[in-house]
Amino acid sequence: MCSTANVELVKSLGADRVMDYTKEDFTRSDQTYNIIFDTVNKSSFSRCKNALKQGGVYLITMPTLDIFPQLLWTSIAGSKKVKFGGSNASPENLNFLRELIEARKIKSVIDRVYPLEQIVEAHRYVNKGHKKGNVAIKIE
Repeated sequence: MCSTANVELVKSLGADRVMDYTKEDFTRSDQTYNIIFDTVNKSSFSRCKNALKQGGVYLITMPTLDIFPQLLWTSIAGSKKVKFGGSNASPENLNFLRELIEARKIKSVIDRVYPLEQIVEAHRYVNKGHKKGNVAIKIE
């Protein structure tokens, strides 16, 4: 899922299918998914629940307070789960990521680079919710 402006970028990253959320609501189609990975907190479990297959997982990276009851409840009941995808920066995982990057199986997208002195502006830009890729802070 992305906006119209990002369709070509997402395709260039290797997506099999790209949906423009300004034109299509994936939660209203008959298609169901094993995993819905909300990387930017633009949705909710309750909104996505019907788009999940039985045993499916709604995965988030940035939990909010309202998601914790759902995390707890779905861990006990129901076949559809909410999970928080925190990172595990073990040496093995970091080496695996390095290998993927070196093999060019992972493509990084850097939208903007800010010097450390402009970190407040960098946060403002990210908080607007329209970045295309990552924002990096350059430390010299």
